[in-house]
Amino acid sequence: MAFTAKDVMALRDKSGAGMLDCKKALTDADGNMEKAAELLRERGIAKAVKKEGRIAAEGAVGAYVCNNCNTGVLLEINCESDFVSRGDKFHGIVDGVAKVVAENKPADVEALGACKIGGETVKEFITNQTAVIGEKISIRRFVTYETAGKIETYIHMGGKVGVMVEALDFKEGSEETLHDVALQIAAARPSYLTEADVPQEVLDKEKEIMLVQMQNDEKNANKPKNILEKIVAGKMGKFYQENCLLEQAFVKDDSVKIKDVIGSKFRIARFVRFEMGEGIEKKNENLQDEVAKQIEAMKK
Repeated sequence: MAFTAKDVMALRDKSGAGMLDCKKALTDADGNMEKAAELLRERGIAKAVKKEGRIAAEGAVGAYVCNNCNTGVLLEINCESDFVSRGDKFHGIVDGVAKVVAENKPADVEALGACKIGGETVKEFITNQTAVIGEKISIRRFVTYETAGKIETYIHMGGKVGVMVEALDFKEGSEETLHDVALQIAAARPSYLTEADVPQEVLDKEKEIMLVQMQNDEKNANKPKNILEKIVAGKMGKFYQENCLLEQAFVKDDSVKIKDVIGSKFRIARFVRFEMGEGIEKKNENLQDEVAKQIEAMKK
């Protein structure tokens, strides 16, 4: 069966694959469009599998709030390059998967892989998009909040940082304040909501570090340990101010604390902050070697 240049273009639009790949697939499929699409998928999956060992240390954090089902999602998906992570296609993938999480509420990333997006599973979708984009794509993590209250999300720097906040007892007209709280979390990186939320082992470790620091200071050489311990207890206030959201100074006006900004407008139940790529080891590769590899790959 013969095929035309328009057929090649149509297959390209349908699959997202390159022109030469589409032409070869149509040739191998004897012009049959469906068979050619199937061949591209098979070959795309094969290409994607080769990329599984590569490090996906770039990417984006995305958010989705389903108001009808009172559910919010914060999600991180990784890719290999900053260039791809800033593209509309990649952000479309992030947004689409976040919506699937909100609608299906999977327990973890593995369970998410079995959920449907369009006519395929999320796992198949990610594999196919890996082939289309040409970089390894991987879903790293997500958090889902179901609430009878209000959810606010904030994405900073095109997906480099993402925040989700759940507020209860929300009073109408307090939307701007809740948004300011989300901005605060993005900027000030609190680890806990209140002093009571800090684990005892964290407090003990912090006090131990402070005590050692003071003992190593010559000015404290003649002070007994019990006095130093009292001084350390007094210094813990600064730790709470830096690490507990409600005790933090407001980034827009450091003369007031976040708990004073909120007042009786609502009550923060919980929050989560994702910083894209945190904890992922990035691959450093010599530019000359990388170019050589790409040239060699084009010959295959």
